[in-house]
Amino acid sequence: MSKKNKEMTANMVDPGELVVPGFQAAAVKAGIRGKDRLDMALVFSEKPAVAAGVFTTSQVKAAPVILGMEHLQGGSAQAILINSGVANACSGAQGMEFAGNTAAMVAQAMAIKMTDVQVCSTGVIGEQLDLTWFERGIPALAKGLRVDGFADVAQAMMTTDTVPKVEKVIFEIGGQQVSILGLAKGAGMIMPNMATMLSFVMTDAAIAPDVLQSMLSKAADQSFNVISVDGDTSTNDTVLLLANGVAGHDPITSMESAEAQAFQEALNRLTKNLALKIVADGEGATKLITVRVQGTASRDDAELIGRTIANSPLFKTACYGEDANWGRIFAAAGRAGVAFDQGRVDIFFDGVQMVAGGLGLFANEAAATEVLRQEDFVVTVDLHSGTESCEIYTCDFSHDYISINGDYRS
Repeated sequence: MSKKNKEMTANMVDPGELVVPGFQAAAVKAGIRGKDRLDMALVFSEKPAVAAGVFTTSQVKAAPVILGMEHLQGGSAQAILINSGVANACSGAQGMEFAGNTAAMVAQAMAIKMTDVQVCSTGVIGEQLDLTWFERGIPALAKGLRVDGFADVAQAMMTTDTVPKVEKVIFEIGGQQVSILGLAKGAGMIMPNMATMLSFVMTDAAIAPDVLQSMLSKAADQSFNVISVDGDTSTNDTVLLLANGVAGHDPITSMESAEAQAFQEALNRLTKNLALKIVADGEGATKLITVRVQGTASRDDAELIGRTIANSPLFKTACYGEDANWGRIFAAAGRAGVAFDQGRVDIFFDGVQMVAGGLGLFANEAAATEVLRQEDFVVTVDLHSGTESCEIYTCDFSHDYISINGDYRS
């Protein structure tokens, strides 16, 4: 990953700033990934929190996802157990039993309800977890909880990530200060809807369960669900939002209230920034690319074309090679399954127009190439067929992507 993108993705934040009233966290070296790496973490709310979640849309769901969806039906959570290294996916009945056992271990250690424990795993698919890791790790996590432990959690979540991803927003509701803290991991197997990504968002706001779920779904749709590194959807994708209500303002019970709008805006900003950090840290990525499709009859049409372009290996490798090959963009749009008049299409690299009315402007190629030499740029496709639009956030494909994924398990 480029130096600029690393700087964008990393958060040079003092761990003491990564706090939310009423929450504690810890991470330990449990031995899953060797003796010298943080690989297990716990997030704990000092009181039961209202909880919302969005999960992978894959038909192949990891055991923690299945268990998490069941537990979330109660609308509350108090603890999140996280491990990296082994995904506990495609692990059969043994994997489901293991997920339940580890949730029960956390519940016992923290004296809370088992259904208020969320379990999340990330790593290699198909391998079984070892209970001894958790027998060693969970007591240490319970003992090590502290208010400024979230920086360690962000480290423990990482797999092929090169840097941790954290974001914090502070604002006011009803005259009371409210904090939202978000952690995320993900660098490969990233494709909406959701990706091999985990994200945990904690807030001290007071919000009704149905409203919180609606807010998280809206936030995910404009952030985690419009990113793609490689077009692959994972088995383990999970975003959880916990709201413990200790900020002291009146509970938010309606999506239409001014307080709800303020929280939604802050949550949208936080999740979008986390999502962009995932893309910027894409495996081997050197460029952060916004694919904007506009002038369509519907947003769904724009999104479908945008996703097709963003996931095109030919487009992504051209961006890496800094080749202003607009034909690859045009071709990807044409196979997206959306009807349009190719004679009305315009294509831009930032402000440099390379296609006008379906025909190439080759005199502008040198200027377009200069745009592609940047580490952050926008590709715009205008169909002139309507008023709707959508942005998809992606990255290039480099040689390193092949190297990383060619020996991921070794």
